Amino acid sequence: MSIQASIEDKLQALEPTYLQVENESHMHNVPADSETHFKVTLVSPRFQGLMPVKRHQQIYAALAEELSGPVHALALHLYTPEEWQARGGGRPDSPHCRGGGGS
Repeated sequence: MSIQASIEDKLQALEPTYLQVENESHMHNVPADSETHFKVTLVSPRFQGLMPVKRHQQIYAALAEELSGPVHALALHLYTPEEWQARGGGRPDSPHCRGGGGS
């Protein structure tokens, strides 16, 4: 199973109404086909009433194995359904990496 598929599978435990896991490794100075840099956008009612740090802690706990090994960077955009709707279903773009393969 790819690292991206493993992340997607494990995050199902948070009962997302929307989940997008993007492999952004190609934007960094890593070998081709790497799975080291990811952006996660996750919308879940389970985030209701939780401060951002508590939301992040839930992700870190779910992905402890990946974060202790192959995953070097993880950008998190975590919303309740109401927050997601208020944003119009949008999340910030990732900045360009200095030294990335695509720059």
